[in-house]
Amino acid sequence: MMNSPGNRSLPFSEACERNKGPIREVLAAHLPAAGDVLEIGSGTGQHAVYFAAQFPRMNWQPSDTGDYLPGLRARIAAEGAANIAPVIELDVRGAAWPQARFPAVFSANTLHFMSTRAAEGLFRGIGKLLERPGVLIVYGPFKYNGDFTAPSNARFDDWLKSTDPERGVRDFEWVNGLAEQAGLYLSADIAMPANNQCLVWHKTDFG
Repeated sequence: MMNSPGNRSLPFSEACERNKGPIREVLAAHLPAAGDVLEIGSGTGQHAVYFAAQFPRMNWQPSDTGDYLPGLRARIAAEGAANIAPVIELDVRGAAWPQARFPAVFSANTLHFMSTRAAEGLFRGIGKLLERPGVLIVYGPFKYNGDFTAPSNARFDDWLKSTDPERGVRDFEWVNGLAEQAGLYLSADIAMPANNQCLVWHKTDFG
């Protein structure tokens, strides 16, 4: 993470700038026409600001925890629009999830930074607060049948584990199993630039 070139007081992620356009195309295809979106792990807030502007009929709820909160709140205060709600603190490992229900949940580049317990908590929480019908969209790198999709993802996995052995590029099959346990079914697995994926799950009226 680095400071924004436009406002040096705000945190800035080059990755967010690179991937926001391709992610926007997926959101445009899968988000409902209107309603509330919970973003889990909003980080620098760049995605929240950009997507709220791109989807003015959606109300964007940014969230994060710990050291990310001050910078996230500063960006929303400086650049946020009327359809961005005040930032909430959300630790996916705990019980203090929002009481509100959401028709859509989005999270980018979070699962590989989470512990196993946190990833399990993420899907349990989403299963409870996601409306029926509802959609969950997750962006990031994944392994398939234990294999990385690119050598760069294997190197990234090594780096993640060197910082914390609980971190790492997640197995798609394991993550999809957590989603299924939460009452979600996979509706799309979309290849993205830089060897990432967008996974789209739905919670149906009849599931």
